[in-house]
Amino acid sequence: RDFKNKNISYEQFNLTSEKQKDNADKVNNDKIGIQDIEHVDASIANEMRRDAYWAVGFALLAMFIYILLRFRNVAFSTGALAAVAFTAFMVIGFYTLHGIFPFAMEIDQTFIAAILTVIGYQVNDTVVVFDRVREYRKLYPKQDLNLTFNKALSSTLARTTMTSITTLLVLLVIFFLGGVSIRSFIFAMILGVINL
Repeated sequence: RDFKNKNISYEQFNLTSEKQKDNADKVNNDKIGIQDIEHVDASIANEMRRDAYWAVGFALLAMFIYILLRFRNVAFSTGALAAVAFTAFMVIGFYTLHGIFPFAMEIDQTFIAAILTVIGYQVNDTVVVFDRVREYRKLYPKQDLNLTFNKALSSTLARTTMTSITTLLVLLVIFFLGGVSIRSFIFAMILGVINL
């Protein structure tokens, strides 16, 4: 299918917005030509990349310090950091497969927002499990640590599953019925929720 109206020339199609206003009566008040152009200069792209690195790095550092202060154990902080890194890298890994999906998967500010949201979601779930581990260690101080972790995971599994399923249902509805502009963000969120 041809991209332009047969009644206008290529030159008319490429009119600037000011010329479109002047010539609007000639083309029956229809908008013609290029409607919107977004161009990111290399220096702005580098600044966005640097700011994204800082945002993700600061979020990970804040999470590490928070868990360290809350649980007073470096192993918990390191474990949470590893879980969050795994989830974030899985989402980023799927974004490298952008050619097989029928929608745009651009790495932009909404993608960074999605990564930070997934990190927050992961930290919340991790803190719930670690809190249960701490509770069981106080209740059963002589119990084997592997058994304590297994009991803690088992006791929080139903909560995690139900929370993930309800969140996933909402995200799927937004993905299929929402606008095209947020589809990439929602897809990253779906990947993050599934990866939990």
